[in-house]
Amino acid sequence: MHNISKKEMKNNFDVVIIGAGPGGYVAAIRAAQLGMRTAIIEKDKLGGICLNWGCIPTKALLKASELYESIKSAEHFGISCSDIKVDFKKVIARSRDVASQLERGVAHLLKKNNVTVFQGFGKIKDKNTISVNREGGDDLNINAKNIIIATGARSREIKCDAKVWYSKDAMIQEKIPKSLLVIGSGAIGIEFASFYNAFGTKVTIIEMAGRILNMEDSEISDLAKKEFEAKGIEVLTNASVSEIKSTQNKITAKITRDESSVIREFDNVIAAIGVLPNTENLGLENIQCPLDETGHIEIDEYCRVSGFENIYAIGDIAKAPYLAHKASHEAIICAETIAGIKTHSIKRENIPACTYCTPQIASVGLNEKDAIKKFEKNNIKIGRFPNIANGKSVAAGKTFGLIKVIFEKNTGEILGSHIIGDNATELISNFTVAKSGELTQYEIMHTIFAHPTLSEMIHEVTLAADQRSIHGP
Repeated sequence: MHNISKKEMKNNFDVVIIGAGPGGYVAAIRAAQLGMRTAIIEKDKLGGICLNWGCIPTKALLKASELYESIKSAEHFGISCSDIKVDFKKVIARSRDVASQLERGVAHLLKKNNVTVFQGFGKIKDKNTISVNREGGDDLNINAKNIIIATGARSREIKCDAKVWYSKDAMIQEKIPKSLLVIGSGAIGIEFASFYNAFGTKVTIIEMAGRILNMEDSEISDLAKKEFEAKGIEVLTNASVSEIKSTQNKITAKITRDESSVIREFDNVIAAIGVLPNTENLGLENIQCPLDETGHIEIDEYCRVSGFENIYAIGDIAKAPYLAHKASHEAIICAETIAGIKTHSIKRENIPACTYCTPQIASVGLNEKDAIKKFEKNNIKIGRFPNIANGKSVAAGKTFGLIKVIFEKNTGEILGSHIIGDNATELISNFTVAKSGELTQYEIMHTIFAHPTLSEMIHEVTLAADQRSIHGP
């Protein structure tokens, strides 16, 4: 038997992960917890786009805008505030500080769990070998019994003759624009529209579909549109943009709607039209890695790449939804499958979606249209409960909003829930846990919710599905 030297052992691992985002670093930690010798390769900052340029810093920005709006409305609480000023550079700087703090936290967690970190660009040479291109250093070959690809995705760009912002650009500006065009009304576009609108920017949203937030329940997206318009945001659906050009200090765009077009002028333009998987230069051709028609890596229910026993793909590079928590959950499935632990496949109907605008929007499971399509209208029942009927909401002055829940009529199975309003992104976990635990309408009915809390609305909306709501209108 050949004795492996320390030098040979140094670059031999049970698991090697390419990409240290919310999928990659979670997979590394879990693999290490399970006793596997683990390494992770990252070309940029630990934490990936989510921690450094996505989920985390944008929430810091949105908290600042939410606080600013609260201060402006403090008079309603008997508190007088005058001469309110915004130091936008400090707003941006704080969001960067938050991201840096959490990046250091990820580094600490990887070190604590004895995960080896390679800084550089990882490229697959064969099913057990990865080369790491290190800036200013020699390429390094790493041997891996198992490989997890977690390289994420990037903003889909548009071709035009102007400097268009993408999500990264939109969160590092030093001044507030007077006018802003947002192309796309998914979570990213809506969050930036909400952020800049709060600070006084005249925002216009362009959406090609017939409604904004097209993945959400139509009742919720309609309510969101009305509330955004009440805040002064211009929302144009069934519209398209072309001929984006720079003109001195402005940007012009041709907006087409209802077969008529107009040239509009803006200070800046944000493009939020989706993402593309980061598959380039990964060496996927060296292993003949299968890609689907959209360019994502094909995987099975346990995130194993089709045709391979030891190569996995998780997160945005695999398939939608493009959510950090989905990637992290897939990471756990991956690591445990590699370790030989019997685990479960991901249940996509139990993945919550959150949009952190004001008002917040969150959902899990089927929307009303899809529930009717799958179960027929006579086999479902729907409960609705407005925030204005909840005591905690009234006390907090946050009365706009609605919770909606859809049940299967005979069994009480939770088919879906949709929330708009204060703390919607926190409230949705009530239904996510219930769905994951296969609880029904009846278990929620018989649960005691603390008073006064926003979560009481979970109880009330469940009762409302049987016309039993106590405080409902």
